[in-house]
Amino acid sequence: MNHLIDTTFDHRIEAGGRDIDKYSPTLKKHHQLLWSKPLPSGEMFDLKPMSNRYLVFRPDELVFSLSSDQISNSMRTTERMKHITSQVSEAELDEFQYLGATLGGTILFPGKQINRKITINVARGWSKQIEDRIDLTLECIRLQYEGHPNPLGATLAIYWKFFELFETFDQYVNFFLLQDLVPDGRVKFFLPFDDFKRPALPVDVDEYREYMDNGKAFVRERGRRMNQWARKPVPCHEEK
Repeated sequence: MNHLIDTTFDHRIEAGGRDIDKYSPTLKKHHQLLWSKPLPSGEMFDLKPMSNRYLVFRPDELVFSLSSDQISNSMRTTERMKHITSQVSEAELDEFQYLGATLGGTILFPGKQINRKITINVARGWSKQIEDRIDLTLECIRLQYEGHPNPLGATLAIYWKFFELFETFDQYVNFFLLQDLVPDGRVKFFLPFDDFKRPALPVDVDEYREYMDNGKAFVRERGRRMNQWARKPVPCHEEK
């Protein structure tokens, strides 16, 4: 599989300024190749494209209609962050955005609305406690697996059949090669964390640089894991 996976490819090249999650055929193929592998149960997570969806598993059930979502957010176009990102060099911001457009900066989440409720991706972006950050999103998913309240709880509950496929939080992390953000079963936050009480957005340029450096390191390491997986597949429940 390795020659078919390019973790350095900038999916923006195909999207023509549009959303790579919708308009990059290479990204869709990357997702299909990388994640079509055995679930913890042994069942194959067999992903197929459909004309009116992105990728599906068990196509008769909406909860398994999946979309690509970017999980590396430079915040460069966020108006509330312009006073901070304007203090960072264009070259640094360009690199951050590039990494977010590579395979390591994306993931699959359930992507179809159910009962007109918002999707996980929309909830991540709308929540002021999450602000589209993958580290905070993962903490919500971890808490949901443990049965604890969290800012995304209502939305995660709608799609929980999807997360049940992975049985445990650790196996979900391992399946989607997120170990570098959860090195010991606990989330490694990009910024100091106080149970969703502090602002999710960086409050000054120093915090932004900390957020940026940690985010870039995570995407690079995840890309490395993806390359390793593509060279030599191992069971998704392998110990970290």
